[in-house]
Amino acid sequence: MRSRVAGVRRRDRRGRGLRGPLTPPQAPLSRTRAERFDDLVSEEVRRLGRRWRRELARVEFAVEDVPEIEPWFDGPVPLGQTRPGTGGAVRIVIFRRPVEARATGERETGRLIRDLLVEEIADLLGLSPESVDPSYDTPDD
Repeated sequence: MRSRVAGVRRRDRRGRGLRGPLTPPQAPLSRTRAERFDDLVSEEVRRLGRRWRRELARVEFAVEDVPEIEPWFDGPVPLGQTRPGTGGAVRIVIFRRPVEARATGERETGRLIRDLLVEEIADLLGLSPESVDPSYDTPDD
């Protein structure tokens, strides 16, 4: 039996060496699922913002993991929501976990994010989703 010195812990428990990242931090593979989701939302907000810059000047965009719903809530889990923001602005929130649960892959996640943002912006501006973005509700090829 080996004797242990008090306060000293072994780091290499099974002789496999110290563990570390498998990819460099700048590689796309090293980004978390949440970071990739944020990137998809940011990309779509930039795309829509180029066309609707003035109308979206007082709109904040955010990503949250899950919506806050009451335990007795009996309905579909919301994927996105518009609510009051800071300083009189409006905040459009996309909920990451429900969107990821609904989509089957990153491509479908991107399409779903696009459609959600277009729907929320259309509702906010009082327009049809097709007039906000002609590619609304069309599959990517």
